[in-house]
Amino acid sequence: MPPRLCLQRVCSTLTCANRNPQTIASLLLPLIAPQQQRTASILSSLSDVPSAYNKRIRRGRGPSSGKGKTSGRGHKGQKQHGKVPYKFNGGQTKDEVVSGTRGFENQFSVEMSPLNLGRIQNWIDQGRIDPSKPVTIKELCGSRCLHGIKDGVKLLAREKETLKTPINIHVSRASSAAIAAVEAAGGTVTTRYYTKPAIVRIRNGLTHPYTSLLSQSTDDAHKAFKYRLPDPASRKDIEYYRDAAHRGYLSYQVKDGHSPSLFFKTPGTGSLKKKVTAKKAAGENKVW
Repeated sequence: MPPRLCLQRVCSTLTCANRNPQTIASLLLPLIAPQQQRTASILSSLSDVPSAYNKRIRRGRGPSSGKGKTSGRGHKGQKQHGKVPYKFNGGQTKDEVVSGTRGFENQFSVEMSPLNLGRIQNWIDQGRIDPSKPVTIKELCGSRCLHGIKDGVKLLAREKETLKTPINIHVSRASSAAIAAVEAAGGTVTTRYYTKPAIVRIRNGLTHPYTSLLSQSTDDAHKAFKYRLPDPASRKDIEYYRDAAHRGYLSYQVKDGHSPSLFFKTPGTGSLKKKVTAKKAAGENKVW
């Protein structure tokens, strides 16, 4: 509302001013001039002082609390008397059963965390990775170059032309282009077998990052740790890390000219044996 002038003050001022026209005009000007106008939108912005309202809701403390009596739970039903299980659908068939995920899920597939050569060179330029030491999962996670490793790390060759520093890196898998780029820069790539518990122990410093019982190195570096790094047990993993093309850490076990496969033999290494059957002696009384 527009401000109001007190008539008693106006009259007393007029008396004291000896009825001067200029003084009277200056006093009556606020009444003659257009007053301040306010629209109805001011009603939506009205608020009380901050100390006049308590935002804390005291449930179950009577009707005056705002959430009294039933405490906001209603009058009857399961939600008032107890807890409702997660995704409870009133007793009918669950939603994840009616409209659940469909399709084939390969339980033997592995999810590798990608690691590109351009990111490694960027971390080296920032001084977050020391290229003079072996680059393992522990250094990659400690420098935040990788986040959330699940089944392992695969080295990829994106931005391979930026790699200028020779590095000695140990990962789970590596592409052929990434191996060629690292070796062209004067470094080495070694792929080895990791499991999920082993990755957690490596990050916590409880396991050696790349030395195990089947490793080619003769030092006993793994004995200083509480846990031993596991080696592959399945045929698929053993054949992968026995392959020199993958730079597997078990490739030293394959002899020259032999195949990394555990089932097939290298052509030309076996001996061809002919099946010999004994000839039956001809009978004495033979018709033909």
